[in-house]
Amino acid sequence: MFTVEERDRLRDSLIEAARADARIIGAALTGSASVGAEDQWSDVDLAFGVSGDQREVLADWSELMYREHGAVHHTDVRFRSTIYRVFLLDNTLQVDIAFAPAEEFGALAPTFRLVFGEAREQPQSAPADPVSLVGMGWLYALHARSSIQRGRVWQAEYMISGVRDHALALACLRHGLPASQGRGMDRLPGTVTEVVTGALVRSLEISELWRAFGVATDALLIEVELVDAALAERIAGPLERLSRSAR
Repeated sequence: MFTVEERDRLRDSLIEAARADARIIGAALTGSASVGAEDQWSDVDLAFGVSGDQREVLADWSELMYREHGAVHHTDVRFRSTIYRVFLLDNTLQVDIAFAPAEEFGALAPTFRLVFGEAREQPQSAPADPVSLVGMGWLYALHARSSIQRGRVWQAEYMISGVRDHALALACLRHGLPASQGRGMDRLPGTVTEVVTGALVRSLEISELWRAFGVATDALLIEVELVDAALAERIAGPLERLSRSAR
């Protein structure tokens, strides 16, 4: 397990290495450190503006992470031309480094604090579309029903969780909280989460799967009604028939 001191030393070391690399034209803190919200579990989040051959820079920095900083694996997430390389260190620390072409180096969210160089203004991502979340919620519900009926209990649990998670994501949007990856769920009011708690699957018994599925669809419909009452009225019948077909 890493310590806060180890994490901070590593971050400082990476920033100094970036300053010394002529191909890095700017660096920024991202994530919780950029807004003073770190705790002992926070990872290292950095963004670098890159000039020249992005692949060469990625290869060199990856070699550095493995050689000097205990990386054991990495994975990439891409957005536009920026590559977010996420490293797992042997001490369990996660290090996220965004390698952005110079024209894409800039704030995409409030969690961006320039350390050196010059950032360029970036188009802001559109907020999550609640109607799309509704659509994904009923799609998971369709597959939850068929999974239970087929006796595919693990798939059923997965699909029921998808219905529940989309209900919670809609609640997050409604309360002005981050909706992706569960980031805002723990900040929802207890009155919201109390309704959804019953959608947790407690066993893989068929009767339990039907019970949790019913609670999940009820929770989804509550949120849909707050997004679009007419839409909620249209899908209520099908959702109730899906989740209660064996009751």
